[in-house]
Amino acid sequence: MKKHRTTETSNEKSLLLDEWSSFEIVQFMNQEDDGITNAVKEALPMIALAVDGMVDRWKLGGRIFVIGAGTSGRLGVVDAVELVPTFSIEEDRWIGILAGGYEAMWTSLEETEDDEQLIQSALENYGFSARDVLIGVTASGSTPFVLAAIHYGNERNGLTIGISNNESTMLSSICDYGIEAITGPEVIRGSTRLKAGTAQKMVLNMLSTASMVRVGKVYRNEMVDMKLINNKLVYRAVQTLMNATDLSEADAARILKENDHNLKVSIFRVLTGGTKEDSLHYLGEADGHIKHAIQLYYQKN
Repeated sequence: MKKHRTTETSNEKSLLLDEWSSFEIVQFMNQEDDGITNAVKEALPMIALAVDGMVDRWKLGGRIFVIGAGTSGRLGVVDAVELVPTFSIEEDRWIGILAGGYEAMWTSLEETEDDEQLIQSALENYGFSARDVLIGVTASGSTPFVLAAIHYGNERNGLTIGISNNESTMLSSICDYGIEAITGPEVIRGSTRLKAGTAQKMVLNMLSTASMVRVGKVYRNEMVDMKLINNKLVYRAVQTLMNATDLSEADAARILKENDHNLKVSIFRVLTGGTKEDSLHYLGEADGHIKHAIQLYYQKN
């Protein structure tokens, strides 16, 4: 039996919304947002399993595709774009595909969410394979554009993950991992850019951040694979090296420069006293994990 979509039901607590003052409106929205964290919390076990699967495929050289329409698709694109400078991943390793394409980032093209052929053609052009991961995001759990993408991914034995905001959705039923953050009725009926969208952003952050930590892009709680493309990021790298090694700012800046602004190599060399060749060898052996690389160095030296 088809489950009722709570994201489309009327919120009984906001029936007089159009009579409230500005403060009453924002206060109520804030109160409604309190439940988002618990909705995501309920989905944490499934989110963690999805991360494990993503890490396995990533180590095989797989790519991550995030698919969605409207707000859901835009959130996926935003998360994907941010990962390139943050973790120095190749632009073609984490790909956001939005129904309606580039124009839909800036213009409402909601009619494109029903275009099943478009997403299948896009994935075919990317050469989607069994090594890849497909994350479909849709509040309702029934958007044709997303479901068609998941079917395509399943047919090619890719890993499929769904993020939705209703219970027992069609999306979850066809995914390897169905993540359901059930946020309930919106402040304005059906306006899923609100609570549902916030929950989706939280889940996307968890999937991308946890998977990047697991593949060695973080040392302690510091970003160590940044692209140092501006002064802010160079300064952040110097601070990271200082935090990891207790160097002075001047020494950290000098060592970072001596190592071609490679933060991982710099940290490894300071903490072990090893050469640049040592750092590259052991970081390679440890799949980029600095702590593992240091442990291997001391085991063998």
